[in-house]
Amino acid sequence: MLVCMRTTINLPDALGEAAKAKAAAEGRTFTSLVEEGLRAVLGKTDEDAAPKPLPTFGDRTTRFLVDPADREAFAAALDADGLR
Repeated sequence: MLVCMRTTINLPDALGEAAKAKAAAEGRTFTSLVEEGLRAVLGKTDEDAAPKPLPTFGDRTTRFLVDPADREAFAAALDADGLR
């Protein structure tokens, strides 16, 4: 599950417009451009910010529970239980 912070930043008009134009020219979002800039300043990489995998649980001697990140397995488990 990706958790994001929503915030407001105040930028000079020219800087905001230049950033939006650069993002559009590169076919990306303004948010991704700002995120890349913050990572560069803070010395963080995308790998540092990657979300940790969701835990999975189960007992090897009985039925395993499904990893919710695996959509196909999740849907199959729902179909098997007749809940879908």
